Amino acid sequence: MVHLISKCLVKASPPPKHPAGQKCHLATWDLAKLSSNYIQKGHLYAYVPATISIDNIIHNLKTSLSTTLHHFYPLAGRFSTQYELDSDGKVTGTFVFIDCNNEGAEFVHAEAKSISVEDVLAPNSDVPTFIQSFFQLDGASNYDGHSFSLVAVQLTVLADGIFLACSFNHAAADGTSFWHFMNTWAEISRTKTTVPSRPPVLGRYFMDGIKPPLKLPVSYESDFIDRFSPPPLREKIFHLTSEAIAKLKAKANEESGTNNISSYQSISALIWRCISRARRLPADKLTTCRVSIQNRTRLQPPLSPNYFGNSYNVLSMTATAGELLGNGIGWAAGRIHEAVVAHKDDTIRGIMRNWMESPVFSKLSLVDESTVAISSSPRFDMYGCEFGWGKAVALRSGSANKVDGKVMYYPGWEGGGSVDLEVCLLPKFMTALESDPEFKDVVSPAVPLHLP
Repeated sequence: MVHLISKCLVKASPPPKHPAGQKCHLATWDLAKLSSNYIQKGHLYAYVPATISIDNIIHNLKTSLSTTLHHFYPLAGRFSTQYELDSDGKVTGTFVFIDCNNEGAEFVHAEAKSISVEDVLAPNSDVPTFIQSFFQLDGASNYDGHSFSLVAVQLTVLADGIFLACSFNHAAADGTSFWHFMNTWAEISRTKTTVPSRPPVLGRYFMDGIKPPLKLPVSYESDFIDRFSPPPLREKIFHLTSEAIAKLKAKANEESGTNNISSYQSISALIWRCISRARRLPADKLTTCRVSIQNRTRLQPPLSPNYFGNSYNVLSMTATAGELLGNGIGWAAGRIHEAVVAHKDDTIRGIMRNWMESPVFSKLSLVDESTVAISSSPRFDMYGCEFGWGKAVALRSGSANKVDGKVMYYPGWEGGGSVDLEVCLLPKFMTALESDPEFKDVVSPAVPLHLP
């Protein structure tokens, strides 16, 4: 269905010079992601103007990517590992860093002329599995960045549009940095500038008193890399209008007797409750809701919003299924709100100190049927990635980091505070979720067909 046309490596141009040599040391937040998958996000563009040829699009993408990599030069490198040995030659520690060798990012041109834009959108249906073939490095762990490129792009030409997919090493940087990179690339492609409006801050953050490189107390890859393959899942996009979100937020605040609960916290509480109900968990079963939270603005002094790297933690809220479903949406939203408010500078630094003493790696196998794992953010400027042929009509992701209970936020195409949720569940749980009255009252299963 998808046919490979060409493949090449795009190097940073002009070749950058790392101020500290060839090494970009990784911080605690980066190292914690070595076992998980690459970020995989892609844009669907409909009806590219006939005046713009595919050859011109490819040339422009490669040229602008090369310029973008000059500014985000660690992404043109590869991971490298050095080992600490004792007097007997036994490995006592591992050091992983980015070798800024400008080996390049992978760029793939492919065709799928039998697939249309509407096939990708799949209104009122599950997300088609063929979308996974639009992405490179399927199933790769971030640690594989030793041999794989840290960024791999695939442009797939469809019957009546194009799909631009990017696989991005999550140990190199987080979602905030990913969308910073993508928007910078789009800006350079669209405007032909060589100086981006928001240059990245590439220096990694290390807490006071901590100097790189950071030693991992492991000897072998198998000590911390988890190769996990989830069972077959159903994936579906659910849409929330700004009006529905406002109503849900008002209800959560009214039940909690406050005005402080956010839209994000209200939606996350809804997801936690409805997926737990769909799973028909026993009343005494402990459930967990995990949400990602940014650290950049919460540290004192704060990091630059243009800080490039990982800078987030995962909050975990727990409650028995009986507590969660026996109380209202305000109770669940309140639990999330309390955890967010408590996540301050001293908490972040405490988490970093604990990680230094006993490193823990993000592993997909640790997400079980009592967990709801929420990631990404509707605040990311995903639809701002205009490369010169108009606004994307939809966003989709690859198979990376998907497990039962994984939910990803996207901004709604129409803006105004609307949200799309990409939900991954075992088939029996998705069927139950689709018929859940509380969920149906807020979301729409139909994905609007946004064609020009």
